[in-house]
Amino acid sequence: MVFMEIPLVSRRQKIGLLGGSFDPAHEAHLHISKYALKYFNLDQVWWILSPSNPLKKNNPGPMNKRFYHANLLVEHPKIFVTKIEEELNTVYTAQTLKLIQQRLPNVRFVWLMGADNMIQLDKWMNWTEIVNRVPIGILARPDNTLAPL
Repeated sequence: MVFMEIPLVSRRQKIGLLGGSFDPAHEAHLHISKYALKYFNLDQVWWILSPSNPLKKNNPGPMNKRFYHANLLVEHPKIFVTKIEEELNTVYTAQTLKLIQQRLPNVRFVWLMGADNMIQLDKWMNWTEIVNRVPIGILARPDNTLAPL
């Protein structure tokens, strides 16, 4: 599998992964991505647009439309919008992380998530595998008074 929608990476780079439906992508996504680059000393942040979200009642809009609009928003040389889950045919974060790590074994990944998602992390499929597989960078939304955890 060749990832067509991600940048080239070199060995030992530290990449932040921010997953979600991005329906629509908005300034808060961009804000926490920029903050994560600095706060967690990341080389890049990849937005992983999910084909669906098993925890939501409704599926997101068409992938190509979300991908297009997310790319319009992101004008940062170290933040990249990807369709990795669509390419890998995965829906669950644990599956996605496992396959990405198999294909890019010399890259260090950090899963990025908003602090508001912590309340439902135990509902994620194989959530213990996620926390054992990669460090997790937890960030408060810009309008939230919580500091990054």
